[in-house]
Amino acid sequence: MGQIIASFSRTIKEFLRERAVLFWTIAWPIIWVIISSTSFLGSVPKMVLPYHRGTITISMMVFALMIAGMANLPSSITGDRENGMLAKLISMPISPRSDFAGRILALGTLSAIAAGLVIAVGFAIGGRFQGTAFQAGQAAGFLILIVCASAGIGLIIGTLIRRQHGAIMTGVGISVVTASLSGMFAPYEFLPPALQQFSRIYPISSASNLAKYFLTGEEFVGYNPLTAGHPALTIALSLLLLILGINLYARYSWRLE
Repeated sequence: MGQIIASFSRTIKEFLRERAVLFWTIAWPIIWVIISSTSFLGSVPKMVLPYHRGTITISMMVFALMIAGMANLPSSITGDRENGMLAKLISMPISPRSDFAGRILALGTLSAIAAGLVIAVGFAIGGRFQGTAFQAGQAAGFLILIVCASAGIGLIIGTLIRRQHGAIMTGVGISVVTASLSGMFAPYEFLPPALQQFSRIYPISSASNLAKYFLTGEEFVGYNPLTAGHPALTIALSLLLLILGINLYARYSWRLE
């Protein structure tokens, strides 16, 4: 447990020192929530306006979780590699599982902070959700899957990209591109058929749509994400990305070069 706590403490400090990534993780999603909720919904009926703002809030919260996993996590790994910390850890009697658990715990903490701030701002400017407490719990479960999938991609980036700056830019780039292609910044019905199919399969966007479905309703998603096999596929692909990332990290990063 001491090794996990030490890894957590070191990693969370690294997260908080990286201003560029903190901007993309927290400030940018909040800015986009404010801009989208106050500028792009002029023709929306007042009765459903709060739920449109809630949908935007969920999308930007998901984007914050993506950046945390795909940019912050590989930034921590590559930063430790560049400054020699990773080599020191490998030479010590420390389990890679303990190191990984500490990093993921730090990632989860930062993700929770970012998500909470985005939700608070969205709620402050009029965003609202609907559904029962059970549905909110289901939505939270799919948001956790987003953290898992993003962490898996982040571990892959941190393993394959050797330099910290390159890892950050790669993570931010993948987050922005995939979020754009999967309809996170635009309504699902505006996407061409090929990108609609991508949005259904890509585990982060599909988990995001499931969370929206439980918190705002099908009309704000654009399709029914509870069709046969869809939730199971989302869960399987999210966990597969995490497992792949863990295995690559343990095999190729956690060793002396």
